[in-house]
Amino acid sequence: MRLKDKIAIVVGGGQQSGETIGNGRATCLRFAQEGATVLVVDYDLASAEDTVKMITDEGGQASALQADVRKEDDCRKITETCVERYGRIDILHNNVGRSRGDKGTVEMDADMWDELFELNLKSMFMTIKHALPVMREQKSGSIINISSTSSLCSRGTIAYKTSKGAINTMTHMIAMENAPYGVRANVIIPGLMDTPMAIERRAKERGIDRSIVRSERDAQVPLMGKMGTAWDVANAALFLASDEAGYITGVQLPVDGGVSGKIG
Repeated sequence: MRLKDKIAIVVGGGQQSGETIGNGRATCLRFAQEGATVLVVDYDLASAEDTVKMITDEGGQASALQADVRKEDDCRKITETCVERYGRIDILHNNVGRSRGDKGTVEMDADMWDELFELNLKSMFMTIKHALPVMREQKSGSIINISSTSSLCSRGTIAYKTSKGAINTMTHMIAMENAPYGVRANVIIPGLMDTPMAIERRAKERGIDRSIVRSERDAQVPLMGKMGTAWDVANAALFLASDEAGYITGVQLPVDGGVSGKIG
């Protein structure tokens, strides 16, 4: 097993309802399937508990924790709870983010800008800030942050793109700062994925069938003209979390079917 005896925190390990599985839940399941014990953290405790049940039904080990990662006390609580329950932190996977409310530069409300940055960027900074002392003491740890191809490609709205670009920069800094402690930090850059967050909201906002949203997104992907799934992101996270990636830090790993390759 690739993560045997490792302790993993997945922030955003629940998901909204939908026809498919989300990135956070899929990552929890893959980590557990490969031997990790997973602390499933989500704002929605019931959703986190659903993920835990899926893991334990397969014979894995997991527990749930409710947290609002916009609050530093809750981010501190994540680290403290993991250490209290399991004694260490081997993996911190940050999956929380949203684009709802984003607009173009002129139309963008400054308060909404702050709201999106608080959730997309500041929350990751705070979960990492409180986990790092544990990882430094251990002389080991893997931090994985979820960004987006929006950080690299053109986009019609400003705050989501900018916050995701900042995640890339922050992760590189954390990787270099903590390399002497044996702590790695990497970014996954998902492209167009068939997840509830991507499909359900767009279908609802536009009042169209999910199949239309899927067809439009499929058409933008070079690789076989098909979106990826949450399992593609989860498998990339599994690799970066594992000892197989023990000499990899500070990288930005696109999981996008070639979408970012169309730049230029």
